[in-house]
Amino acid sequence: MLELKGRDPRIMVIGDLMIDHYLWGDCERISPEAPVQVVEVQNESMVLGGAGNVINNLKTMGARLRVVSVVGDDDNAKSMRSLLDKYEDRLFVEAGRKTSKKSRVIAQKHQVVRFDNESKEDISRELENKILEYYETAIIDVDIVLLSDYGKGVLTDRLTRELIKIAKKADRKVLVDPKGTDYEKYKGAYLITPNRKEASEATGIDAKSELQRVGNKLRTDLDLEYAVVTLSEDGIAIFGEDMHVIPTVAREVYDVTGAGDTVLASLGFALACGHDIKQAAAFANSAAAVAVGKLGSATVSIEEVIEYESSLHKSSSDEHIKDCEQIKELCKDLRSRGKKIIFTNGCFDILHLGHVQYLEKAKAEGDVLIVGLNSDESVRRLKGEGRPVNGEYDRAYLLAALEVVDHVVLFEEDTPYELIKAVQPDVLVKGADYEGKEVVGSDIAKEVKLIDFVEGRSTTSTIEKIRN
Repeated sequence: MLELKGRDPRIMVIGDLMIDHYLWGDCERISPEAPVQVVEVQNESMVLGGAGNVINNLKTMGARLRVVSVVGDDDNAKSMRSLLDKYEDRLFVEAGRKTSKKSRVIAQKHQVVRFDNESKEDISRELENKILEYYETAIIDVDIVLLSDYGKGVLTDRLTRELIKIAKKADRKVLVDPKGTDYEKYKGAYLITPNRKEASEATGIDAKSELQRVGNKLRTDLDLEYAVVTLSEDGIAIFGEDMHVIPTVAREVYDVTGAGDTVLASLGFALACGHDIKQAAAFANSAAAVAVGKLGSATVSIEEVIEYESSLHKSSSDEHIKDCEQIKELCKDLRSRGKKIIFTNGCFDILHLGHVQYLEKAKAEGDVLIVGLNSDESVRRLKGEGRPVNGEYDRAYLLAALEVVDHVVLFEEDTPYELIKAVQPDVLVKGADYEGKEVVGSDIAKEVKLIDFVEGRSTTSTIEKIRN
């Protein structure tokens, strides 16, 4: 996993903003008036869509944002502004324009119908000039520019070409999520991110059978540094001097809405943090895999990508060793996503079967297992001179490498009470030898669970065997 936590790159997003409106309900009958489903709406929600989904993903990852778009002078524009109140934005108003709103009816996690209310004509020359005037001043204060084109008229041919030209002069990368079949206006961008179908239509070549030819043509014809083609369940392909494909491990797909937005956002975020294209594409590929496992235009956090890569055994064990502040923030995110947090602690000096089976039983109590690990000094105070046999980093790394352990946190104190306060676990797990005794942290955790040890397995007995 890349070093992305705590980074806050400055990113400008320009493109077609829209409102994604969801009507959530159940469907149990067919209408007597016509052969259509009757959905009983139980609640509704509104989020930013289109370029707004790129923005929300970037905000979730921690970027500092500038947003540029055009809206109408209607009620939907007011809703748009309220959804954008956390961002520094330049929303230019065009009289008579309809601010894009897409309403989706969802029943039992499936889209039933979508209806759109929007304008698609190009914005006026006057608005193009106003955007360019702002852009020329603002670009020096950003690290990268993302163009999110949904073909709704904001990224006109002239405006797009000028945005790319000004960015190159300012030595800023421009990443584009393209629309349509004529990509000439994107010429000179750093990269574009069409999906396989879009790339086929733009080049006139079948990307299923001749993917490398498609990618090379896009890169050469449009004078790009890279072409990036997303391949749905097959992953993502990068075309530079050669072709590099990063496969995706299949997972349950609920909704592909906004997956391309997640790819653009995560590529931009990683590149703005200084990572190379292959590293950025690998991050984007994992982020998209998380996004399609959610309903609607979903955002993806860095923590979720770490969790996903961990489930594929791709992340380094070092990345699962946290300090107290890091685990505190991580647990806030886990709780916000409804994850059940399990905590246990110990010295885990010489790792053995008893330890592993104990941890497996602990993990079975919830979703995320956090292990508090006594530091070397803490072990010495508890066990005496000559202990621990293995140093704290070695012990932490071995625990973090176990499939059942999600995170390891070292603590210096004799008890993990302060660490438990930071974690706020749902379940606190200890060995069955604590039966009838007070468990440190039981006043904080929602539940305490005692687990039997494997008989005859202990670090002390292992040390005794070695001595004998």
